[in-house]
Amino acid sequence: MSCRLIYMFSEGHDAFSGDLTAMKNTLGGKGAGLAEMIHAGMPVPQGFTITTEACTKYYEDGRELGEDIKKDIFACISELEKITGKHFGDKNDPLLVSVRSGARQSMPGMMDTILNLGLNDVSAEGLALKTGNPRFAYDCYRRFVQMFSDVVMMVPKSLFEEEIDKLKEKKKVKNDTELTADDMKELVGIFKKIYEENEGREFPQDPKEQLTEAVKAVFRSWDNERANVYRRMNEIPYEWGTAVNVQAMVFGNSGENSGTGVAFTRNPATGEKKLMGEYLINAQGEDVVAGVRTPSPISHLKDQMPEVYDEFIGLADRLEKYYKDMQDMEFTIEDGKLYMLQTRNGKRTAQAALKIACDLVSEGMITEREAVLRVEPKQLDTLLHPQFDAEALKQSTPIGKGLAASPGSACGRIVFTAEEAESKVKEKDWKKVVLVRLETSPEDIIGMQVSQGILTVRGGMTSHAAVVARGMGTCCVCGCGNDNDVAIDYAVKTLVLNGKTYKEGDWISLDGSTGNIYDGQIALSDSMENPDFKRFMSWADSARRLGVFTNADNPADLQNAVDMGAEGVGLCRTEHMFFAGDRIKAVREMICSRTKEEREKALAKVEPFQEADFTAMYRIIGTRPLTIRFLDPPLHEFLPTEPKKIEELAKEMGISAEELTHIVQSLHEVNPMMGHRGCRLCITYPEIAVMQTNAIIKAAIAVSKETGEIITPFIMIPLTCEVKEFRFVKNIVVSTADELIKNAGIDMKYKVGTMIEIPRAALTAGAIAKEADFFSFGTNDLTQMTFGFSRDDAAKFLGSYYDTKILEQDPFQHLDQTGVGRLVAMSCKEGRADNPELELGICGEHGGDPSSVEFFNKVGLDYVSCSPYRVPIARLAAAQAAIKEEG
Repeated sequence: MSCRLIYMFSEGHDAFSGDLTAMKNTLGGKGAGLAEMIHAGMPVPQGFTITTEACTKYYEDGRELGEDIKKDIFACISELEKITGKHFGDKNDPLLVSVRSGARQSMPGMMDTILNLGLNDVSAEGLALKTGNPRFAYDCYRRFVQMFSDVVMMVPKSLFEEEIDKLKEKKKVKNDTELTADDMKELVGIFKKIYEENEGREFPQDPKEQLTEAVKAVFRSWDNERANVYRRMNEIPYEWGTAVNVQAMVFGNSGENSGTGVAFTRNPATGEKKLMGEYLINAQGEDVVAGVRTPSPISHLKDQMPEVYDEFIGLADRLEKYYKDMQDMEFTIEDGKLYMLQTRNGKRTAQAALKIACDLVSEGMITEREAVLRVEPKQLDTLLHPQFDAEALKQSTPIGKGLAASPGSACGRIVFTAEEAESKVKEKDWKKVVLVRLETSPEDIIGMQVSQGILTVRGGMTSHAAVVARGMGTCCVCGCGNDNDVAIDYAVKTLVLNGKTYKEGDWISLDGSTGNIYDGQIALSDSMENPDFKRFMSWADSARRLGVFTNADNPADLQNAVDMGAEGVGLCRTEHMFFAGDRIKAVREMICSRTKEEREKALAKVEPFQEADFTAMYRIIGTRPLTIRFLDPPLHEFLPTEPKKIEELAKEMGISAEELTHIVQSLHEVNPMMGHRGCRLCITYPEIAVMQTNAIIKAAIAVSKETGEIITPFIMIPLTCEVKEFRFVKNIVVSTADELIKNAGIDMKYKVGTMIEIPRAALTAGAIAKEADFFSFGTNDLTQMTFGFSRDDAAKFLGSYYDTKILEQDPFQHLDQTGVGRLVAMSCKEGRADNPELELGICGEHGGDPSSVEFFNKVGLDYVSCSPYRVPIARLAAAQAAIKEEG
């Protein structure tokens, strides 16, 4: 039989004409796999799938199952009774079923399962008589009571586990398998009593009620906390919902000739082409993952049950060849007969993913383009950064958690200032430090550079600490104050985290890939050189259309990015060059100048430093694009705010502390991110634009003459919102650059463009494009100004937005394609309409986010730009976007 919201396993393949994508979307990954295995004639217990649309309807109906769905469920149960010859709730030969989740994308362990459903006092006795094995029958019943109570009614699992442990201690046995039939029967009684005490009513005896409640529980588990967290981590949309699979039970716990296990057709950790798995004799599926007994390697099954082993090897090989990918399989053996319960593309490490993809191409199973789609871009992160040793991590428990702002792992002694970080790393007993701050600012850059990791109390995924750390490839955890009890006292140099006090010099460990914070030292393993990486990435590069640039502010970062495949620089932030000790003094002189002449005198000291920086970067990048952004942040960021530091700086500059305090106060703004910054600085102080143009063009001329290859400088004016604003600054650039080029006697072209980071700029893109050579979308600020969210403070309240499903993802991590994306698309269309030669790129943090890269490919950008360590991720994401677009 067939109905719109429910399909028997045997119907799945034909109902969707074998279209695996359509099957997964409706039946979920597990349901699609079961339907395909049955279609292929494999030994699979029969059952039916309640679709993902039914899950959506469940939530639309106020978390209730409609009578129409219930009717269809029981009709399918009747069909299953005909197939199996057993009857639901029958006292002589009861039909028992499992009820399992199955989303279209695998979410292992995130949702709920109920086994042995259909048992009650009468049918348990009937099962004991039918099988002649009362221990088995009551073992199934006690498992069902425990799982139903835990999953469906949310009675704490620990209450049941404590009773099992008490009984084992009383009987002086170690394993559950040593308990007798009477022991199991006793446990059933105890478990039912626990249920009654917690629920205020007896354990349900009607199998139909059991099934209805179990289906609702699995649908409900789609919205549990762990599932919501997993979906956010893996960008799985909430509206997808989960399917539910109701399947006739087969029993691995029916004796010594039965068992259950999990296996992979290839090693999911290394990718080695060798069957890997484990099994338990006389057990049910949850025993393998629960760790109640130590399972045996799958290879041992060859000695215990050689015929079953040979059959399993044959099925595993068939499944891998059919799906053309490594398979994760669950199986049960009942009285010597093998049953397959699940197959799905297996989760794997980055190392394994690369090896499997390359091996499958070498084996002729898939094409190079198909291989490119087999590796998740974000997996590449783990190949590029140090990670905690897996065994050491198992022994450690997080003491707190923040935002996973920059991947990799770090371990070091705590310091609280950038100055301390810089000095302590030179001491023999220190060397490795973790910089702990309320928040970082540009003046912390040197301390950040020498630190193993960075931990901040405030700030989000696009805060200063996060952006700079990603650029340097440094582990960073931000915003740990959002969900933890945290206090920093700079005066006494202490960090209090969830009740534990850390002093300067204490060891702490950070996981920038998860946001976890650990006490003490955890051993690290270095990032590995993967032999398949270069081969795989060459396939990705041949498939993509988008260019991949990097955001780099110094020669070291740029060289690192070029080594990782960057084809240009989409953003060089000149302000990050100002904080080195040999130039910050001149910058501060410029800020404190009273007249234009004083400013020009101070800027003349800064210019040689800027020119030297740009020269070094041009020598690395050559004729490839190097997009240099004019000074962007408000000037107050370059001055101290603490009275002691103000006094020290005033003395150094030869002015009074009162005068410098007045200057600092005069630069204070209520909302500095929307204040006197970006192109507004050049309009107020045109001499800044002159100095920076001089430095850029002089450096380009010098390196062009050195190499004999003419460089084309790209000069980017930030924070434009009005075409006249852009034209004003551009005219300064053009007049300055043209004179330098003419005097140098060189045929050099240059390009002047702007960042589109204000909604008004996006809305007037056509007008600006008539003046600009290129647009670069600054999606960090564009997101901030479109949503009206402070990117440094949003983490404090976004959790409530996730919980209430107002938002599913952090818009600063994954581009909001509906709102911000619409502005980007509009700017591209209108900009190119008025200037067909307009170059389009993106330099916000979204440039390294795979889903955002796919969007940028779709709207026609020429390149994406991201931090150096995200360049391989962007290369792969761009390739996957192009392949998907081709269909």
